[in-house]
Amino acid sequence: MKYNFDEIVNRRKTYSLKWDGEELIKAVGYTERYDSETIPLFTADMDLPVSQPLIDALHKTVDHRIFGYSVFPGEYYESIQHWFKKRHDWTIKSEEIVYSPGTVHALNVAVRALTNPADGVIIQRPVYPPFTAAVEGNGRVVRNNALKCDSEGYYTIDFEDFEAKAKEETTTLFILCNPHNPTGRIFTLEELKRLSDICAEYNVLIVADEIHGDLIRKDQTFYPIAKAVNKTDHILTCTAINKTFNVAGLHCTNVIISNPEIRKTFSEAMGMQLPSPFTVSALIASYNEGDEWLKQLNEYLDDTMEYVKNFLAENLPTVKVRIPEGTYVMWMEFSRYGLSAKEIHDRIYNKANVLLEDGEMFGEEGEGFQRICIPSPRPLIREALERIAVEFQDVETKSLLKA
Repeated sequence: MKYNFDEIVNRRKTYSLKWDGEELIKAVGYTERYDSETIPLFTADMDLPVSQPLIDALHKTVDHRIFGYSVFPGEYYESIQHWFKKRHDWTIKSEEIVYSPGTVHALNVAVRALTNPADGVIIQRPVYPPFTAAVEGNGRVVRNNALKCDSEGYYTIDFEDFEAKAKEETTTLFILCNPHNPTGRIFTLEELKRLSDICAEYNVLIVADEIHGDLIRKDQTFYPIAKAVNKTDHILTCTAINKTFNVAGLHCTNVIISNPEIRKTFSEAMGMQLPSPFTVSALIASYNEGDEWLKQLNEYLDDTMEYVKNFLAENLPTVKVRIPEGTYVMWMEFSRYGLSAKEIHDRIYNKANVLLEDGEMFGEEGEGFQRICIPSPRPLIREALERIAVEFQDVETKSLLKA
């Protein structure tokens, strides 16, 4: 069937964090203004309807009328195995799969279970803020291997710095984000192999967050790190249906761990986690019947990203952005206006009444940037960008005159 992603579905009064979470959003400091006219494009869930097979599966679960404690049937594991074999030629054994109610939860469990207090953990800023929180919040030390950015906004790994940090005696873990959030990089086979080799040489475990791995742009290829390398004993991979199929509220991450000892340690720290029956039916339906929906979704995201890039080129050419290789976020650089981060924030969040994410939340490397999540109907994205353009027109004119 053909999905209409331009349809605007009203999410207010549906318990949505981004549309109904005014008090929480203000409390954590995302914005000072939030009202009925706010356009929230800050959190990584979609304002787009899910696939029909998924809806049908959830209806079937509802129609049963009993929602008791649930288990993982064999079909759950088979669906995961089939999906990754078909899409990435990655063979996963059922016993390697460990359920977690979320990826951030899995990261925190891994840090606590697999490292010691005061150990160093490598992350690559600018990066998703919960990475830093998982390290520092558990009494470990951030070793920041900052990504290098060229004049075109393309990010690469500083391997010399990475190896220097990996060889430090107290460094025991590396949290990889691939596709990378917020820069959108999909790391190449060569990059992944080099990262893996360095970590293996210095006995550094890798926790790979690959939950955006199905959200890739046309003509791009994503490689799971466990598929890209020969030795996987030091790798834990977080996969999820949450981002791919827009079911973040159903809490479904699966951690793939080939090393039996590490898997045992991680599983014991995770503790017994029983799934919701809705989670089980959602995963099976999505992985078994979600291909066509995902194909149409990625095509829609491709077109939306082209739209965003073209809109900025025509209306705010001083704002630099490139289409990411993966994810559904875009990383926009506003720093060339010469405005402070506070003033950039005020113009977007308070005056335009559009809620994005300030770049410095991702580390000091993100100052002057804004992250926008674009998996929303394109008319909504258009309105948000038009509002922002109005608020920057004065400095845009001055910037063009200087040029």
